[in-house]
Amino acid sequence: MWASWFQGLDAVASAALSWQRHLMYFPHGGRPEPDRTVWPSVDVVRYDTDDGLTLEAWHQPPRAANLPTLVYFHGNAGHLGMRAPRLGAYLARGLGVLLTSYRGFSGNQGHPNEAGLYADGRAALRFLEARGCSIERVVLYGESLGTGVAVELAAARKPAALVLEAPYTSIPDIAAWRVPIAPVATLILDRFDSLSKVGRVHAPLLLVHGEEDHTIPVRFGRRLFEAANLPKEGVFIPVAGHTNLYEHGMARLVLDFLARHGLC
Repeated sequence: MWASWFQGLDAVASAALSWQRHLMYFPHGGRPEPDRTVWPSVDVVRYDTDDGLTLEAWHQPPRAANLPTLVYFHGNAGHLGMRAPRLGAYLARGLGVLLTSYRGFSGNQGHPNEAGLYADGRAALRFLEARGCSIERVVLYGESLGTGVAVELAAARKPAALVLEAPYTSIPDIAAWRVPIAPVATLILDRFDSLSKVGRVHAPLLLVHGEEDHTIPVRFGRRLFEAANLPKEGVFIPVAGHTNLYEHGMARLVLDFLARHGLC
């Protein structure tokens, strides 16, 4: 009897490991075209990852050499075109923007996984550096899932600033919160453990989270903020949820933060 029970557990664990990435990522495979009414001067660019994929992104350089480029790592689900309207305020201020996407998203090659998304982020930075934009002139911006990519890059390099929108501590923490009666956290392959990395970030940090976020509860954002180094600013908006921070002044918060640090 016990042998059959353990075999059943092994089968469940194997299935969980095999299917969890299908359950974790929600890529939109369609290849979006820029809406020129929203972003008239965007360039559709391509760059190669260090494991041999070619990714497509949208890029506009800064209006002046002293202005930074904001590298935007979007959240789960959808494609990069769905985030383009958010960037109008930054473009209007003259900032450069590189709106990235990931393998498997937005018509890009490949299948998403943690190591792959980090490789995609590194490829984005290499693209900018090849065009004369050093890491010291880059603002890394992560939204939801993309906060894990942004923290990973900021811990390895030192950007001009780091902006985190609705971040998490780690994927196992979120999994344990969602399924508290099962040891799902121990089975997670793609961990995105930002909590263990944020102490290695030494760039100015802005973290913004909605108190009514039911996708990534604000307590995870607060915990990540507490572990971060100075200088840091945390804004926790009482009436905001997970996807509507731009309806509650997110762009203004980012621009004011960058201005306080002499970046725009």
